[in-house]
Amino acid sequence: MTKVVTYGTYDLFHEGHYNLLKRAKALGDYLIVGVTSDYFNKCRGKFNVHDDLMTRIRNVERTGFADEIVVEEYFGQKIDDIKNLKIDIFTVGDDWVGHFDYLNEYCKVIYLPRTQGISSTKLRNHNSIRLGIVGNEMILDRVLDEMKFVSGLEIRGIYVPNDGDLTDKYKAKKASNLQRYENFEKMLNEVDAVYLNNPLQQRFSYIKRAIMANKHVLTEFPFSDKLQEADEILMLAKQHGVLVMEALKTAYCPCFSKLVSLAKSGLIGEILSVDARFTQVLGNELENQKRIAGGAVQSLAAYPLLAIFKLLGTDYKEISFFSHEVKDTDIMTRIQFVFDKAIASAMVAVDAKAEGNMVIAGTKGYIYVPAPWWKTEYFEVRYEDINKNNKYFYKFEGEGLRYELVEFVRTIKDDSTGNLLLTAEEMLAESKVLDLFMKRQRVTFF
Repeated sequence: MTKVVTYGTYDLFHEGHYNLLKRAKALGDYLIVGVTSDYFNKCRGKFNVHDDLMTRIRNVERTGFADEIVVEEYFGQKIDDIKNLKIDIFTVGDDWVGHFDYLNEYCKVIYLPRTQGISSTKLRNHNSIRLGIVGNEMILDRVLDEMKFVSGLEIRGIYVPNDGDLTDKYKAKKASNLQRYENFEKMLNEVDAVYLNNPLQQRFSYIKRAIMANKHVLTEFPFSDKLQEADEILMLAKQHGVLVMEALKTAYCPCFSKLVSLAKSGLIGEILSVDARFTQVLGNELENQKRIAGGAVQSLAAYPLLAIFKLLGTDYKEISFFSHEVKDTDIMTRIQFVFDKAIASAMVAVDAKAEGNMVIAGTKGYIYVPAPWWKTEYFEVRYEDINKNNKYFYKFEGEGLRYELVEFVRTIKDDSTGNLLLTAEEMLAESKVLDLFMKRQRVTFF
């Protein structure tokens, strides 16, 4: 019996997939089809797979060509499968010619012709979301780089309010190739969604105008430092049936989601404390950061607040701030929370340094996330008995901004006006904390 194996994502199953499986089946007596797992897709940089794993497996099953289906979960699995399953022929589409020649050591490699004119990528890009950009701060360079990994977004152009007020040193260099809009209204007429990276105090009016024009919004963090404005935005978005999402990358990265799920599963018992830090020494860049957002709380608190609210909820009983201020700017601030059965602490700084780790303490053990925890790709679960300790690794790709872009596209295409990875309630809670601090309520200066 001749055994054949082939692998693929099989997203948005189409005629090309069907024809390739049919050709693969004709090569032997028994066809094994490897379907990539959701996690492995992200490890390979495929962040915008539309169908989940079970849907993709069912679509392969319905063809009737697969005698057996396996899930591909890691790099190097092809060699393991070929050896363990006693494969005679490995086959894949001819767009991969030469790439898998190394497998000739283990079995025969055959590259099959693809069906011309059709691909999952083209299907995903069909009816792309037309995106307009507001602002050309330096972060836009990184966002544009990360967009290369995301299908389903078509950049229509950029509008830069008060462009002359921004020195060339702080402008995005890669925005020069984008179409420039003379006014925001014209851009709104030609897009489905907007991404805002302009300074914090300018964003409210643009978000509101976009919502009123029934456009989806992705806005840089922090969402808002004014509770009343944040509440108004979220209410308007609900009324107009559009998505408003905060571009806080950690919320959308795989490892952070796994971390939250494990911590809340009871693995370390009842969570009693969360302690998270995010500190920077900006030096000469401090004035520019103050222009974009403000001091430490406005610039960085969104990250530790995300962790605290995800792990302990938003219903805290007490909050207090301890802040070091220089020339009316908070350089370093510690935020203390008291919940019903837990406490939490967030330290943020823009001109002071501390270890940027996070510790989640529980009644059975604790979770340690090393610096920089906000780029979560590794954490440890530790116990009194060190023999029970465990380490968890999840790939964090690039700058991490691709995760938020993928979620933005996916949520819109699912006709949803909210994302569970960062909910409206959590965005509102974040805004409430910033609002309290900006009004200098419950703040002690040292």
